[in-house]
Amino acid sequence: QVQLVESGGGLVQPGGSLRLSCATSGFTFSGCRMRWYRQAPGKEREMVADISSSGDTTRYADSVKGRFTISRDNAKNMVYLQMNSLKPEDTAVYYCKVFWISRDYWGQGTQVTVSS
Repeated sequence: QVQLVESGGGLVQPGGSLRLSCATSGFTFSGCRMRWYRQAPGKEREMVADISSSGDTTRYADSVKGRFTISRDNAKNMVYLQMNSLKPEDTAVYYCKVFWISRDYWGQGTQVTVSS
């Protein structure tokens, strides 16, 4: 079965960095576009970053452009989100997502809190 497991969240001060990881299994990872989303309390879930199956093409929400970098390792079935220059408004639960055989699959999420 499809599994997505995020890790790497935590508490960080403004201006700091975190690297999130998403370990995947149960589907053809190298053939799938992958995405990171986030959901802050009281807000809708929003897409943060997107990467093509080969890793050649990436897209970002305007709010994170220049600060976040999405990457993947197709040999390890892993997708990453490097987050730099973090701001309090980046506080949210971060999820990775894949669309596979007509449906979305989500991980359980990892909490990122940016606070002094």
